[in-house]
Parts: sequence; C-alpha cells; structure tokens
Amino acid sequence: MGRKAAINNERADALYVGSLEKGLRVIGAFGAGRQFMTLREIGEACDLDKSAAQRFTHTLTQLGYLEKCGETKRFSLGKKVLELGFNFLRANTLVEAASPVLIDLQKSCGQRVNLSLFDDTSIIYAIRQLGKREYYFSSLIGRRMPIYCTSGGRMMLALLPMEEVDGILKRCVMKPVTPKTIHEPAKVRAKIAEARGKGYALTVEETVLGELVVAGAIVGANGRPAAAIHIAGSLGEWKPAQFERKFGPLVSETAHALSRNFAGG
Repeated sequence: MGRKAAINNERADALYVGSLEKGLRVIGAFGAGRQFMTLREIGEACDLDKSAAQRFTHTLTQLGYLEKCGETKRFSLGKKVLELGFNFLRANTLVEAASPVLIDLQKSCGQRVNLSLFDDTSIIYAIRQLGKREYYFSSLIGRRMPIYCTSGGRMMLALLPMEEVDGILKRCVMKPVTPKTIHEPAKVRAKIAEARGKGYALTVEETVLGELVVAGAIVGANGRPAAAIHIAGSLGEWKPAQFERKFGPLVSETAHALSRNFAGG
C-alpha cells in the first residue's frame, strides 16, 4: 500500500470513528429524564447542526435505535437499545452468578434487594428483586445513581486506595439528591471510612425519602470492587438502628460469599 492510500485510509477511519461517536452521543442524549426529543433539541444537546442531526436520527431510526412519532415528529429511544441491555446482562458472569443468590436473599429478608455495578463516579443497577411497597424507578434496571451518596457506592469506595477515592470524588458533581443527602466532601469521606470499618454501608433517605439501605461490596478476582448488594427498607417499618442490626451483617456476609465465588470462578 502506498503512502497516499494509507493516509486516505486513516482519514476514512477517523471519519467513521467520528460518526460513530456522534451517533452514540445522540443515543446518550436521551438520559436525564428526556423521554422524547425534537430534532432541534437533539442537535442542541449533541452540538450538531440541523443537517447532521437529521442524518444521524434517520440512520438510528432505520436501525431501530430510535423511534419517531408520526404525529409529534419527536424521537424516543428504540427497542434495539433494550436489546443491548439484555445482551449485556446475559453475558455478564457476575450478574449471572448473583441472580439466584439475590432471589434467595429477597425471600429470606422480605425487603427489596438490588445489585449495582461499579462505574467510576456512579453505580448502575443491574438486578432488582422487589419487596412489598415499591415506586416505579425502583423496579427498573439500568438506572444510574451517584456513587458518593448511595450505600453501595460508598461501600465500593471503601475498598479502594484513598488516593483513588479522592480522584473519583473530585470528578463527582456533589449535590443533594434529597434534602437528606450527605454531599459535603468531608462528610462523605467520613461515611466511607465508617463503611470500611463496619464492612457495610448504611444510608437513610439520601436518594429516596422514606427509604433506608444497607449494602455490601463484591470484590472481583483483581481485588477491586466490582459490584454491591443492597437491601432497601422503609422508615415506616424500620428504625435505622434496628434495620442496620438486622440486615447489615447479612448483606456483608452475602457479598463476601459472592466475592469468593466470583474471584474463584
């Protein structure tokens, strides 16, 4: 291959990569509660002109990753996106190993049980085993939450070196999710240290009012936190100290058992 052909190939590759990046940006624009978006809103969110926004939305609609309402002309995510989530979960060995354990845990404790995955400044829920009283978002997988104010996030941070924790917290936009959210850096670090000492983390009304959650962390074969198990209850039924005594050791033991199995397998 001549030098000119090689340069042309590199330019073509760069164009393809750039187009892929923009297409993924369009799909990602539907986060943060944006269920439906107009072409103009997509262009503004993704920094695309009208022509480019039209090309990308047309292609993604043809492929099934977007759907367009014939009446309103607005776009929403397509069913292909849900299929991607299924394929991810089906291929994830940790999710596969944890699923029967979480089913048994939910039956034994009678509360909602979740599995979240570690993802830098956030956690993302991959398994939801529902309890008695639930709200809509508590039943959905794929929900992303800040790592600094969730029990699972703090427990996973507790297993990392402090310099890495500091780097993650600096990248977080630390703001309250509810009026009870602990979001001040010094207080968050204190909660992480508390979780490190106990082997589990407790949050009370920090992401949902009226809810309290304990979590233990699952460690992978590389010795790093990979996921967390959460047990969530209602303040209408439990006092925080009572809930912590009953479920803190249980969630910690379950996470340790899965860590041994996951690291070994």
